[in-house]
Amino acid sequence: MSICTLLLGFICNSYCQEIVLSKNAHISVLTCGLGNEVYSLFGHTAIRVADMDNNLDVVYNYGAFDFGTPNFVLKFTKGDMNYFIANDRYVDFLNQYNYERRDVYEQELDIPLEFKQKLYDNLSKSMLSDERLYQYKFIDNNCTSKVVDIINKTLNAEVITKKIDTDKSYRSILFPYFDNHFYEKLGTSIVFGTKVDQMGTKIFLPFELQKSLKLIQYQNHPICKENKTILNFEEETPVSWWNNSLTYLFLLGFITLANKKAIDYIYLLTMGLLGILFVFLGFYSLHQELAYNYNILLFNPIFLGVVYFWSTKNSKWTYKLAFAGIVMTIMYFCFMITKIHLLIVSPIIITNLFVLIRLVMRNKKPIPIII
Repeated sequence: MSICTLLLGFICNSYCQEIVLSKNAHISVLTCGLGNEVYSLFGHTAIRVADMDNNLDVVYNYGAFDFGTPNFVLKFTKGDMNYFIANDRYVDFLNQYNYERRDVYEQELDIPLEFKQKLYDNLSKSMLSDERLYQYKFIDNNCTSKVVDIINKTLNAEVITKKIDTDKSYRSILFPYFDNHFYEKLGTSIVFGTKVDQMGTKIFLPFELQKSLKLIQYQNHPICKENKTILNFEEETPVSWWNNSLTYLFLLGFITLANKKAIDYIYLLTMGLLGILFVFLGFYSLHQELAYNYNILLFNPIFLGVVYFWSTKNSKWTYKLAFAGIVMTIMYFCFMITKIHLLIVSPIIITNLFVLIRLVMRNKKPIPIII
């Protein structure tokens, strides 16, 4: 985002902050449909403030970030990447989602005028204070949770709470969002640790908020009026020749059946390096979702030791570490029996066992036959 755009936003917001909302003012929660980019797979949440008497129709959006931030990838990975609240004209906001062919739904908040004014003032204040910036967290601090927080802050109570799927884990809730995005589903399955296996008691996704708002009562009446569809498009299923389970199964099947030393070597080296990456992320990143990642039993750093001793022709330690890898892979399978992502990682479990068992058999010490 350019400096000019930010300055225009500040000027616009400084003006808006002086506005006293009329009795005809409306404040709504906007829920936006899913996109095909990684950052848009889960939809989006924003707040609309509309007051035609004051010629005001603006959308406040907590999902803004700047791709031009120095060391963007490292900052995002570590979890100290600054996201910020931005505002835009409603018509421009709608045009963007119309261009992206993403649905937009609106739920008008049925709250007293004094709270509408307070919510509008809180949003305006956030634009001009340190509250404008926040450190993004996948579950605890995102565009949806920030909307929940500011509405609850305005109402002086924890009115907006989760009303659906509280008996499901965060991982189970996320899984359907990755339909037709196979490698994104696989990636999040193996990079997320124990936090996403906890029960999903917090609202962290846009459509969770939308569904909960339909069920919440405030001052003896529904907090939202009837859900209104602003934009609606026929769902388009993305098609990719590579981003699907077939390429995944083909690759692992080739590794399993090829029975070539070079291929097994590269496979174990890759798996070990990924394990080191997961360990590093668990300690380096502030994203709690990446901590305590039990998937290192599958993507095991011990495989680097296997590769080292194998390359130095040390059969004794190659055998020992490969056997240890087999035991850890079986332990991982037993731990995963109740997990929703068991099926998607099962081909890797099978490939690990085939490769390691082959290595054990090649380096097994022959038993002398005494005649």
